Amino acid sequence: MSYNIAIDGPAGAGKSTIAKKLSKDLGYIYVDTGAMYRAMALFIIRKNIEANDASQIAAACEEVDITIRYQEENQQVFLNDENVSELIRTETVGNMASSVAKNAQVRTKLVELQRTLAKTNNVVMDGRDIGSFVLPDANIKIYLTASSQVRAKRRFDELSAKGIDCELNAIKADIEKRDYQDMNREISPLVQARDAILIDTSSMDIDQVVVTIKNRFGL
Repeated sequence: MSYNIAIDGPAGAGKSTIAKKLSKDLGYIYVDTGAMYRAMALFIIRKNIEANDASQIAAACEEVDITIRYQEENQQVFLNDENVSELIRTETVGNMASSVAKNAQVRTKLVELQRTLAKTNNVVMDGRDIGSFVLPDANIKIYLTASSQVRAKRRFDELSAKGIDCELNAIKADIEKRDYQDMNREISPLVQARDAILIDTSSMDIDQVVVTIKNRFGL
């Protein structure tokens, strides 16, 4: 029987980084659900479809194949056989992903794939509604969070390290806007599952968070 770990939380809380390290340490498959939604968002942007055009977005779902593959132990995201792992990490794609996540057809398509992976593999899966909706029976549920200021600074440092010009206050405002959208969307809003353990990462580095999780659950 497979063993599933669900990690939820707002943008910039460290979900993906923590999930990747935890999955590697445990020898589990890491499923980056956010990357899957970003890949869908990239496709919609390329098709010049507006974020609020539900009918065209639903139709686009029929043209999309999104897969996750591992190359040299690194997760790669493929959109219709194109490796888009780097292209999906822009702020524009992130904002569109938050919008299209409200679309029922988009969510149905991606959730089906995510649940299939979890049924047949030991996985660490992160996103906005993994413990509350996608994997309600996950063995372990974690809700990671951090202040919006800390999350903005992390994103600022990440972009700056890549030589991308950015402004801290603008990033913070964008994060807070996405928080509101994610927490107030009609379909599977961002919430802490009742049986999830809350971990605030504001004053913790990656290794400290991973150690905290392992100690808390005896992993």
